[in-house]
Amino acid sequence: MTDQIREILLRRKQVEASTGLTRSTIYALMSEGKFPKPVPLVGRTVAWTSSSVDKWIAGRIAASKSAA
Repeated sequence: MTDQIREILLRRKQVEASTGLTRSTIYALMSEGKFPKPVPLVGRTVAWTSSSVDKWIAGRIAASKSAA
């Protein structure tokens, strides 16, 4: 038996709450390649993996510390 981390899928409102970004900023950053792309679910429904959003947040924190 292997230890597996269960990936959680976050909908846009959850991503907005986690990052403090607005919908338009999330999509603008995605188009610039500066924010993770979502996973297509069904039809037009998408979600982001919690690990990709956490990694992005950690990168922003690290960048702010190195800038200071």
